[in-house]
Amino acid sequence: MRTYAFLLTALFTLPAYAAKPGLVPLPDIPPPPGMVDPSLEPQITIVQRGNERVEEFRIKGKLYMIRITPPHGRSYYLVDQRGDGAMRRYDDLSPNFQVPMWVIGEF
Repeated sequence: MRTYAFLLTALFTLPAYAAKPGLVPLPDIPPPPGMVDPSLEPQITIVQRGNERVEEFRIKGKLYMIRITPPHGRSYYLVDQRGDGAMRRYDDLSPNFQVPMWVIGEF
């Protein structure tokens, strides 16, 4: 009885194995709306000057913030708030710290 059941099952599953699947690759999924443009991500350059560690933050090649970590003491920030190239010093990122702003899109 088991032999007949096995042969009957093999007979019905054989066409499924013989058929060639018509698989077609799916198109790439577009990014969801509101995603950030990778070119707007900050590029961070880390430079070791003697015992100091200097981190330069740039957006599209323009320097907007520098973080300096001296060998002794706390790190401090130099921020270009107006975009004129004049850096202003901040000893910490306190609540009155102004976040650097840049153009997200132009028409």
